Amino acid sequence: MSWGTELWDQFDNLEKHTQWGIDILEKYIKFVKERTEIEISYAKQLRNLSKKYQPKKNSKEEEEYKYTSCKAFISTLNEMNDYAGQHEVISENMTSQITVELTRYVQELKQERKSHFHDGRKAQQHIETCWKQLESSKRRFERDCKEADRAQQYFEKMDADINVTKADVEKARQQAQLRHQMAEESKAEYSSTLQKFNHEQHEHYYTHIPSIFQKIQEMEERRIVRIGESMKTYAEVDRQVIPIIGKCLDGIAKAAESIDQKNDSQLVIEAYKSGFEPPGDIEFEDYAQPMKRTISETSLSNSRGDSKTELKFASKSKGKLWPFIKKNKGAGPEDFSNLPPEQRRKKLQQKVDELNKEIQKEMDQRDAITKMKDVYIKNPQMGDPGSLDHKLIEVGQNIEKLRLEVQKFETWLIEVEGRLPVRGEQARRQSGMYEAQNTPSVNNCAQDRESSPDGSYTEEQSQENELKMMATDFDDEFDDEEPLPTIGTCKALYTFEGQNEGTISIAEGEILYVIEEDKGDGWTRIRRNEDEEGYVPTSYVEVYLDKNAKGAMTYI
Repeated sequence: MSWGTELWDQFDNLEKHTQWGIDILEKYIKFVKERTEIEISYAKQLRNLSKKYQPKKNSKEEEEYKYTSCKAFISTLNEMNDYAGQHEVISENMTSQITVELTRYVQELKQERKSHFHDGRKAQQHIETCWKQLESSKRRFERDCKEADRAQQYFEKMDADINVTKADVEKARQQAQLRHQMAEESKAEYSSTLQKFNHEQHEHYYTHIPSIFQKIQEMEERRIVRIGESMKTYAEVDRQVIPIIGKCLDGIAKAAESIDQKNDSQLVIEAYKSGFEPPGDIEFEDYAQPMKRTISETSLSNSRGDSKTELKFASKSKGKLWPFIKKNKGAGPEDFSNLPPEQRRKKLQQKVDELNKEIQKEMDQRDAITKMKDVYIKNPQMGDPGSLDHKLIEVGQNIEKLRLEVQKFETWLIEVEGRLPVRGEQARRQSGMYEAQNTPSVNNCAQDRESSPDGSYTEEQSQENELKMMATDFDDEFDDEEPLPTIGTCKALYTFEGQNEGTISIAEGEILYVIEEDKGDGWTRIRRNEDEEGYVPTSYVEVYLDKNAKGAMTYI
C-alpha cells in the first residue's frame, strides 16, 4: 500500500490532506496549551485559598489553633498547597514535553512538506515541458507531410502539362524532393521526441512521483505517530503526579484521624480554668430571730488568701458569683491581677519566658560584640576596639532592665503559685528549675528595695524574704535528689563564665557530660565531674546525645 502507486494522480488532494494534518496538530497544541493555563490558574487559586485561611501570625486566631481540630485544618491547608504544586508540575511538564516539542516539530514538518511538494511540482513541470516538445514536433511533422504531398501533386501536374517548359517541371520536381526530405527529417525528430517523452513519462509516473509521494506518506505517518506519542505523554504527565496527590490526600486523612476531642476538651479547661473552688452552700438567715444576721460565706469569700483578700473579694463581688462577673474590656493591669489565678499564672509565666528570651538575645549580642572587640584588639587594622564600648554599655543596660522586669514578674508569679493548689511533680520541677536559673536576679532584688524611714522592711521586702525562703526550700529539695544519669556528651564551642548561681564555667574545646537536655529555655545541664555540674547556654555547646537514651536527639 503506497501512495506513489495508488494515488499517482492525486497530487492536489494529497497537498490538501497533509495541510489538514498540520492543522490538526496545531489544534492539539492549542488544546494542550489551554490545559496548562487552566492548571496554572487552578494551582494559583488553590494557593490563594490555602493562604487566605492560614492563621495570621501574632494574632488571637493563631492562639486558637492549638486545638487538634484546628491543627488538622492547618495540615489540610498545607497539603492543599502541596496539591496545588502538583498541578503546577502538570502544567510545566505538559509545556516542556508537549507544547514546546510539538511546536518545534510543526515547523520542521512544514518545511519538509514544502520541500516534497516543491519536488512534485518540479517533476510535473518537467513532464509538461516534455509533452509540449512532443506536441510541437508532432505538429511540425504533420505540416511537413502536408507540404510534401502538395509539392508532389504540383510536380505531377506540371509534368503532365505539355505546355509547361522543361525547366519549370525540373523546378517542381526539386521542390517536391525537398519537401519529402523535410518531411522525413520531421518524422525522425518526432519519433525521437516521442521515444524520449515516453521514457520521461514512465520515469515520472513509476519512479519520480512514487518516490516523492512515498516521502510524503512517511512524513504524514510520522505526524500521526508523533501526535499519538504526545497523547500518551499527556496521560503520563497526569499519571506521574497521582502518587504525590495521593500522599497529599493521605496527609489530609491522617490529619483528620489525629483529631482528639478529649485533648481539645482538656485544652479548653486549661485555657479558661479560673482556679477557684465552686461556691459553697448559702446559710439560712432566719429573719424570725433577733436581728443577728450573719454574712454568707462562700468559697469566694473564703479563699486561701489572708483576711484582706477576703474583704477585697467580698466587697467587689457584692454577693455575685465569680463566673458571672463581667470582664474588664479595657487594658488590664501589668500584673494581670484582673484575671483568675490560673489564667494569671499562665500569663505571668508566659511573660517571664518572653523576657528570658529577650535576655538571651541581648547576651548573645553582647558575646558577639565582645568577640568582635577581641578581634579588633588583636588586629587593629580591622577596626577600633573603643568604638564598641558604647554598644557594650547599651547592651548591658538593656540586660539589666530586662532582669529587673523578670524579677518583678517572678515575684508576682511566686505569689500566685503560692495561692494555687499544689500542682504535679513535673510542674514543681519546672518551676524550681526556672527559679534556680534566676536566683541571682532575685537575690539582688533586695538591693533595689527601699526601707521605711524607721529602718523596718516594707511589704515588698517581706515578699522578697518569702521569695528567698521558697528558693531555699527548692534548693534543699533539689540537693536531696539522686544525681541525674549521663545522657550524652558535649563540646564547648565558646568560653562561658558561669557567674550566676546554678551555672558552670566552661572553656572552649572542653568535653563534658550532658545530664539534662534543653527544655526549651535555652539552657543545657552538664557535668564536669561528680562535684561540678550546672547549666550553660545551649548555643555555647555542640551536644551529642546517646541514641539509647530515652527521647534522645542530636542537635547543634
